[in-house]
Amino acid sequence: MYYCIYPYVYCLEKNVHLCYFIDMQKIFERMKELRLEKGKTQAQIAEETGLTISAISKWEQGSRVPNALAIITLAKYYGVSSDYLLGITDC
Repeated sequence: MYYCIYPYVYCLEKNVHLCYFIDMQKIFERMKELRLEKGKTQAQIAEETGLTISAISKWEQGSRVPNALAIITLAKYYGVSSDYLLGITDC
């Protein structure tokens, strides 16, 4: 499943339309991978970030998409960039 973010951004300097495709499966996999690397449960992540266990579970299962605030919260918590968490970069 792919989502296009900023679908109508137009770059005047280069005279092109910009569309960034996000691989949602990569986001779900990275969320789980980062949690497991920390050796944490979903409940622990929820408690430490203020997010809900239900939301974290649904994101990892791929049944819900995290909002921008959740992406920022998790990126800060895990010490990675939001671009990494979104699958835009690999580092």
